[in-house]
Amino acid sequence: MQLSALLDELSIALAGAGVPPARAEARDLIAIVLDQPRFWPSANGARVLTAESVAAVRLAAARLSTGMPMQYATGRVSFRHLTLRVDERVLIPRPETELLVETALALAGGGGTVADVGTGSGAVALSLAAEGNFERVIATDISSDALDVARANIVTIPLDRRSVLEFRQGDLLEPLAGERVRAVVSNPPYISSAEAGDLPALVRDWEPAIALFSADNGMAAIRALVRGAPDVLEAGGVLVLEIDSRRAALARECAANDTRLCDVEIRMDFTGRERFLVARRKEL
Repeated sequence: MQLSALLDELSIALAGAGVPPARAEARDLIAIVLDQPRFWPSANGARVLTAESVAAVRLAAARLSTGMPMQYATGRVSFRHLTLRVDERVLIPRPETELLVETALALAGGGGTVADVGTGSGAVALSLAAEGNFERVIATDISSDALDVARANIVTIPLDRRSVLEFRQGDLLEPLAGERVRAVVSNPPYISSAEAGDLPALVRDWEPAIALFSADNGMAAIRALVRGAPDVLEAGGVLVLEIDSRRAALARECAANDTRLCDVEIRMDFTGRERFLVARRKEL
């Protein structure tokens, strides 16, 4: 089948399913499934696709027609230098979380052990392992399903860096008992259940609630991480959390009130929103 014919077919089908803008979505879907640049489908309409490729694209389009997010429909998402496999078992990694990794890499230095708490797809842990010079990267998650996804994504990083990764199941910092790490990095759940109705349907109806919502008006996981991080951080070790900008002041206050932490600050994301909490462990 010619690519142009498939593009036309999907554009009509997606438009009928109420997916706007249908042709652009069809183009992007084909590019993602076939692992090509975004505008490759438009520039290669005469190319004849294999039956297997056509079937894969049609399957992804059928999923997209149900309202499923593009990342789940195609099973892929780009994160920093990686192309990760994702599905409904894990949160879809966001561009701002790439800054979480960048901040951790800049502050934690080389060597030693770092931990990614609530790893989900493994995006943060895998990026730290691939880009950092760490001896160990411990990825934890309460969900065994999420850990299955993260383990499968280990193939996205260089072979010589895969051995530094460890995957552990448990709630927040529990899997790190007895460890001393250079950095605790986390994108924890930070949305209040009362705010569920304000979320886009693509998020609320598809992404795992356990990765989105936290008790105590969205602060329970953040408070637990701030409270527990000093017990596992080495002297001078850094805590780097992605937070909700609406609760940045509360997160800062929580860390500033812990006498074991210092150099507490809030950092901005790409849009200038208060998005990251950073703090250091004082001398032991």
